[in-house]
Amino acid sequence: MDVLLSLPILSYFAAPALTSWSTSLNLLFFYMTWTTLVLTYSPLKIELVGTLAVRLTLWLTPSFLFLLFDIGVPSLSESIKFHGSSSLPRRDAASLLKKLALAVINLLLFTVVQAGLSISATVLLKDPVFKTSTALPLPWQIIKQIGLLYTSREIFTYYIHRNILHSRGALANLHGKFAHAHRGAPYSLMLYADHPLPLMLHRLLPVYIPSLLIRPHLLTYIMFTVLTTIEEMLSMSGYSVVPGIIMGGITRRTATHYASGGRGNFGTWGLLDWVNGTSVGKDVMEDFHEEADKHQMKHRGHKAANDTGNFVQDSINGWKKGKRSSRRKN
Repeated sequence: MDVLLSLPILSYFAAPALTSWSTSLNLLFFYMTWTTLVLTYSPLKIELVGTLAVRLTLWLTPSFLFLLFDIGVPSLSESIKFHGSSSLPRRDAASLLKKLALAVINLLLFTVVQAGLSISATVLLKDPVFKTSTALPLPWQIIKQIGLLYTSREIFTYYIHRNILHSRGALANLHGKFAHAHRGAPYSLMLYADHPLPLMLHRLLPVYIPSLLIRPHLLTYIMFTVLTTIEEMLSMSGYSVVPGIIMGGITRRTATHYASGGRGNFGTWGLLDWVNGTSVGKDVMEDFHEEADKHQMKHRGHKAANDTGNFVQDSINGWKKGKRSSRRKN
């Protein structure tokens, strides 16, 4: 916990939104604490504690609150869930406790496997997987590396999910028995409520293998973990009110994937599903077309409002001119 408290990462990434004076102070404070952290703890400890804390904070806590909402106010929850009442979690305390225990144990196992991969990679590479120097990564470097990590994760996720977890074989059977036991759209607690072996293939390897190849700064990897954890938590919520054309589309496609029994929508962003013809329901291109139509409608609305305003203004000006002319004649 002391590692986590020593890592004011939000202040670093929120700095551009602050005033110049407070930004400089924030960056100075962050640099000092990051330097102290790097000089005090091993890179492995910073990596594991940091990523575990992110997942506990941004997945487990919101998922538990969403679960309380789903079982506490089912009539309201049903109205904002994809596929309605079939997507609500079973109101069975024993079943929910088992699901929660499985998810928490899997999260801890997830961290243990990540530690094993990091130690093995460090031994092979003779250097820590992630750069942990006191020098902070530049914003453009962060954006570029996160873009590469997202692209690589999408490719690994799609082909692992489609060709291994939804084909024929022992892993596919385990994934179907655990991850797809619930019929209907998922709920966020189900993110880690899979059998450990399919879970590692589905959630860990698509993130970690690209990281071994790109080897970003540890801050970049933690930031990537923050973004993907929020994305996965929301996409598994099953709520139709998730805002944004991108995040809303991801959530809808995830809900359809589970409700259809895994017939399609194997990727996260939907691009590879569209390319390979495995989309179920509306695909990612339909999302973009809808968003473009909305913007076009807004544009037309603004144009119509401007035209109406110009017409009214011209009428007023004409009336004023006519009034002046009549006065001159008199």
